[in-house]
Amino acid sequence: MRKYLRTLYAITLAITVVGCHDLDKLNEDPNKIKETDPYLLLTKVEKTAFSLQNIDKEYAARMIIQTDGESTYQYLKWGSKGFDRYKDLLQTQKMMDEAVRTGKEEYLAVGHFLKAHFFYELTLTFGDIPFSEALKGEDKIPFPKYDEQEMVFVGILEELDKASEVLKKEVSLQGDIVYNGNLSRWEKLIESYKLKVLLTLSKKQKVGTIDIAQRFNSIYQKGILLQDNADNGQITFFDQAGSRYPQFNSSSYGSSMYMSSTFINLLKERKDPRLFVFAQRTASALEQGLAEDDFAGYNGGDPTVPYAENEKLVQSKNISKVRNRYYQDPTTETNVILSYAELQFILAEAAARGWIAGSAEEFYLKGIKGNFDYYAQYAKGLGHYFTAEQYDQYIQQEEVRYKGQDLMVQLNQILTQKYLIMFHQAGMSIYFDYLRTGFPALKLQQGITAPTRWQYPSSEYNRNQANLQKALDRQFSGSDNIRGVSWWLK
Repeated sequence: MRKYLRTLYAITLAITVVGCHDLDKLNEDPNKIKETDPYLLLTKVEKTAFSLQNIDKEYAARMIIQTDGESTYQYLKWGSKGFDRYKDLLQTQKMMDEAVRTGKEEYLAVGHFLKAHFFYELTLTFGDIPFSEALKGEDKIPFPKYDEQEMVFVGILEELDKASEVLKKEVSLQGDIVYNGNLSRWEKLIESYKLKVLLTLSKKQKVGTIDIAQRFNSIYQKGILLQDNADNGQITFFDQAGSRYPQFNSSSYGSSMYMSSTFINLLKERKDPRLFVFAQRTASALEQGLAEDDFAGYNGGDPTVPYAENEKLVQSKNISKVRNRYYQDPTTETNVILSYAELQFILAEAAARGWIAGSAEEFYLKGIKGNFDYYAQYAKGLGHYFTAEQYDQYIQQEEVRYKGQDLMVQLNQILTQKYLIMFHQAGMSIYFDYLRTGFPALKLQQGITAPTRWQYPSSEYNRNQANLQKALDRQFSGSDNIRGVSWWLK
């Protein structure tokens, strides 16, 4: 923590003393900043990349519900999304340009990783996106073309390979709030992230000329992967302005947000102690004096019924709220974009598919244990639910014990446990996994299918319509439909 605070202090001092580094200029279009030190940009971009941006996934993936109005994410009625990640990409590119200008090329590896991460999010969100021409600058290419999604994925993997190639482990990064400058840990994250991207393409045999399963196995065999929770790709929060947990003091938690029965029931069926981390007992359970670890004291609302029906559960005091640690504790837990636990479930799925040698069950159990250890560390006052003894009891249950039967049975178990580690973590990752695999089975309204993408932002219709229309014609017969099926899902 002291090292992190020293980093923040150094950044603040630099911003105060050096005029060209003032905060207003850092918030400008990065292409208009003539010169700056790359570490100032690194801190800003890392925070944006790793912090929880919103809780849309919690609604879409049936983890929470709303009771005082219709959530477009809960009812799967969303429309367009913005291209804000391109602002982050421009900041990242500026950081890399400044790293070259100042001779601090140690920043390039992280820059390539961040570019891969942002483009990965963008292409899963929309489908075809501006990629090869996206960061050339409006003065050179004002209207970038949309690249086909397959080529975007090839480019993402190339960015990650470049990150590996230019990484210099013998130096340290100033301004790094993820690993405090430790590039050996960055190397593990970069290699592990390659596996995450490749598994996303499980419906395909090849991407470009790359054999997906073979590439996955090659990376796995090198063994440069996250080894424990200390290697998690995450940022830690502190109780000071600008460094607090993103949902701290959010008013929505205190009023109309409650737990979904889908999520609650999966936890109750498994007698899963993580329920006590995520949810509060119902008002009725509190009045009856039920213990915190009494599973009967928790209940969720149906995410598919009209919101007024769930309001009845509120009135009858029979629905659980999100545990107040998420909105009353400014340092409650880290935000993770790829954890050791998630990596273990990625490896479990790869083993089940025959991509790698090894026991899918062993990886599955390591994923559960890794997440238990995470909450033992970060769920303040609740660590006693995640002891070695509690873990051993948990994995002996019939609902948890690994079955190892046909692939679909294995995927159901692996993806269900992967789902349970994703509350307020890893963006939309688990929703995309659901689209890819169908697991875990999420309850949908009758006659409704899950949206597979977002519509392109209205700004693109105004400024880059010709290129956008070509992409729509190529992918979705000209229609910008939230249920259009992009290349990765075909």
